[in-house]
Amino acid sequence: MRVLLISANTERINMPTIPLGLMLVAAAAKRSGNDVHFLDLMFKENPEPALIGKIKELEPEVIGISVRNIDDQSLESPEFFLKNVRPVIEWCKGACSAPVVLGGAGYSIFPEPVLEYLGADFGIHGEGEEIFPMILERISHGEDPSTLPGVHVSGRKGCMEQKFCTDLDAFPLPEYELWSEFDPKSEDTWIPIETRRGCPNFCSYCSTSSIQGSVVRTRSPLLVAAYMEKLFRLGFKQFYVVDNSFNIPESQGLEFCNAIANLHLDIQWKAILYPHGVTEKLIRSMKRAGCIEVALGFESGCKHILKRMNKHFDPDEVRCVCRMLADNEIRRIGFLLLGAPGETRESVRESMDFANSLDLDGLRTTVGIRIYPGTGLEKKALSEGVITSNDDLLLPRFYLEKEVDPWIRNNVEAGFRLK
Repeated sequence: MRVLLISANTERINMPTIPLGLMLVAAAAKRSGNDVHFLDLMFKENPEPALIGKIKELEPEVIGISVRNIDDQSLESPEFFLKNVRPVIEWCKGACSAPVVLGGAGYSIFPEPVLEYLGADFGIHGEGEEIFPMILERISHGEDPSTLPGVHVSGRKGCMEQKFCTDLDAFPLPEYELWSEFDPKSEDTWIPIETRRGCPNFCSYCSTSSIQGSVVRTRSPLLVAAYMEKLFRLGFKQFYVVDNSFNIPESQGLEFCNAIANLHLDIQWKAILYPHGVTEKLIRSMKRAGCIEVALGFESGCKHILKRMNKHFDPDEVRCVCRMLADNEIRRIGFLLLGAPGETRESVRESMDFANSLDLDGLRTTVGIRIYPGTGLEKKALSEGVITSNDDLLLPRFYLEKEVDPWIRNNVEAGFRLK
């Protein structure tokens, strides 16, 4: 089938985002024998004529649209990103009769509400590499795709079961031609790389398990390293390992680092560490392989708040990880998430003092926590009457411990601070 895949994200939070997920879906759909075309609206000054022109040129039989983020998670002035995606669907519907299929991380958190709000025809809750080609096959034969795992259908219930592939190496990596749109010489070009999916941590506020599941699934580090080498030969030297916890499991992280180091590439890369069980061996391996920066979502410097968040580490462990990173000259970007259940003025001060004591290279402070469905925080908010069972969480709702509101709004600076 003739397919047009559209990355609808135009938000540049910290830096322009390269749509790795949709590129993976494109590769899978093409391998299944479909004629696949790609359009990233991030870099289009006039997205409407660019999109309509592409549709008229291709006359697609199916259109896929990636929904990356729902909002910016800002308590004081939340920006609802879906309002910018809705016109994209309208342009598609106005230009052709092809069914529109939604997917992406943001969609998977709110599958039915997003489908209804945007007015698309189908949506994939979960990984699209396997399911999207199945949808294309059924549509091509005039068959109903609604019984496929994780597929939602406009106006009626679809199959609620999510399907997560256990063998990520079964999915093809993006074809190299898809990277040609990005300038390898730009300091803003950080190529996203994925070595694993799934998160077993179940932090009280986090929606990751809705997107990737709770079982960790890995890619072959050797295959990923070989792919990065080919991108390096194309001129790309900056990479961002987007795994939500690069060190879980540590063996995967070590294999990846060793594979990269053995190629002797002149590259730089960033990663995200979960600050529990991190060893000196892993940190040294990361440095040797070219890692220059790590994001640490420690969220609080107070033991009892960390426990309420269902974190499996304490401040001493965070301090130890920060020291190892500093000793190996790896930049450290920290994240504080203030206002959780049980937060007090004392715990806020304790967290701020703790973060300052780490002498970080950057600190992102967020006041108030976005409430996502299916999380422990949602249950807590319901029990306290912060939200009701009838509330539509698609529109940003936040938890902020009453004991520190409004004091925390007036005394804690939210935002990103760099040295």
